[in-house]
Formats: sequence, structure tokens, C-alpha cells
Amino acid sequence: MPHRTEDLLARLDRLGIQHTTTPHAAAFTVAEGNAVWAGIAGVHCKNLFLKDAKGKLWLVVAPGERKIDLKRLPAAIGSARLSFGSAALLEEVLGVTPGSVTPFALINDTARRVTVVLDRWMMEQPLLNYHPLVNTATTTLSNTDFRRFLKDCGHEVHVVSLD
Repeated sequence: MPHRTEDLLARLDRLGIQHTTTPHAAAFTVAEGNAVWAGIAGVHCKNLFLKDAKGKLWLVVAPGERKIDLKRLPAAIGSARLSFGSAALLEEVLGVTPGSVTPFALINDTARRVTVVLDRWMMEQPLLNYHPLVNTATTTLSNTDFRRFLKDCGHEVHVVSLD
């Protein structure tokens, strides 16, 4: 059974990670998010759940407005040709549905099947925003605390310039 928002927030608390969660209308895309994120400080991000031609899974996390070229991305991250992972695979591995993809879902990937790629510029910003496993809220935390969360999850993480 995948973790729920309450489980995620409790884990952040146990790790001593300061966070704020702001409820809002459902946001399935960056465009929809822009309409509900007003007033929430920090970088708002998009998350791409991808599968390469060799079957390796990737989670690419970047600022919401960053354009990601899937044809050029493999050279930047060292993958084979990429395509979006299916909704069924997303739910199986990360325990979330399309529109709710988030790096916080790594708590559900206990087999560590996903390799994480973070945008370098994003990781230099003081505050980051991600869905807390659902797309009806945004959780804000510092980049330092986000790194602590990722380390606790134990996933392979690459910080790459995606611009």
C-alpha cells in the first residue's frame, strides 16, 4: 500500500525537516498550477516520470517553466532514448497517479528502481515546491531539507544543468 500525504508529512517531521503545506484546487499541469500557486513562495516544479529504451526508470525534476527536450535529454543524463512511463507503471513504482508526480513519491519506491535527475539551477534556489503525493496541495521546503529527504530515501540522484 503506497504512503499517503499524512505519512509523508510525518516522515518529514521525523527527519526534522521544516515544511509548509498549502491546500489548493487540483493542478494537473504547470499551467493549471500557475493559477493556484500565487502567494506560495519558492520555485514551483514539474516532474517527469520517464522510462528509457533499456527499461531504466527516471524522475526528472525541474522548474515548471523549464522546457525539457526528450530527444536531447538522454545525452545530458546518460540514458537511452526516453519516453513517458505509463500510468500503471507510475502507480506501481511511485504509488501516485498522473498529475500528482512528485519527488516525494520516492518514499514509495523502496526497491529504488527510479534514478532522480534534479535541475542544477532549481537546487540552488532557497525554497522548493512539490505536490505532497496529491495534486490538491503544495509542500514547500528548503533545498537543504529536500536534499536530506532524498538522502533518507536512498535513491541515486544526479544534479544536472537542464537549461
